[in-house]
Amino acid sequence: MSGFGYNINGFGVDGGGGFRIQALVVAGGGGGGGTVGGGAGAGGFRLSTQSIKAGKTLTITLGAGGAGGINGGQPSRGSNGSVTTISGTGFSTITSDGGGGGGGYTPDNQRVGANGASGGGGGFRGGVAGGNGISGQGNNGGASSTYVYGSGNTYNMGGGGGSGAVGNNGYDNTVGGEGGIGTASSITGTSIYYAGGGSGAIQAARSGGRNLAPAGGGGDGGYLGVSPTAGTANTGGGGGGARDRSALAGGSGVVILSVPTDSYSGTTTGSPTVSTNGSNTIIKFTGSGSYTT
Repeated sequence: MSGFGYNINGFGVDGGGGFRIQALVVAGGGGGGGTVGGGAGAGGFRLSTQSIKAGKTLTITLGAGGAGGINGGQPSRGSNGSVTTISGTGFSTITSDGGGGGGGYTPDNQRVGANGASGGGGGFRGGVAGGNGISGQGNNGGASSTYVYGSGNTYNMGGGGGSGAVGNNGYDNTVGGEGGIGTASSITGTSIYYAGGGSGAIQAARSGGRNLAPAGGGGDGGYLGVSPTAGTANTGGGGGGARDRSALAGGSGVVILSVPTDSYSGTTTGSPTVSTNGSNTIIKFTGSGSYTT
């Protein structure tokens, strides 16, 4: 049916003698929240199949992960990740938005998880809200715990939203909010999760240590005296939230193209990794670049 000008996955196609190309487009994850921080939201996850003619240049701009929030300073909320785009003549532009930064400690407007492709988890304590995600790219972040023990609230923060699920709320005196799981794709021939949310900071060590993030490259939440972890590079995972220290960055984005091998031109910039999967050639961009069909 290629060449009839129909729509695939909601995107317009370039009719007339083209071939189908599949694109996975993941943006940068947000940075984790600092001091008493929520986990960050994952970068946007989008998968599109379009038809394109030979001789067209696709330009890839890869989004970086957002910086982690600062301990005891501003901004204590993590920064949002950067957008990833792929565009070209005869190809409907795909834009994935960056993940929202995890909520921090001070000032008040830094405590709420930031909005993004997936929202950052709530920071500080006492039921601070997570940020909102974008439908079709990710999910909302979780809120920080309202649990009270002794004379004060707990320090279990919300998890960042992932492309596959919302971030979890922080809850009792031992458990912080885990990030939302990412989304699995087999575009390379192997099932890999991308765009998972970072987990929030916790009151005390859980079994296994940090507040572990689910599949998708999100960072683990830290606890008193132990650092969180960053989002994994080229997954779009959000950074984990920190306790009494600065947080770390979200994972950078990735673009992966799947092209019929008999239509693969071999003309690229930006040094992508090239492999094969059955009858398709796989072009993986871990930095900005281009592919000419």
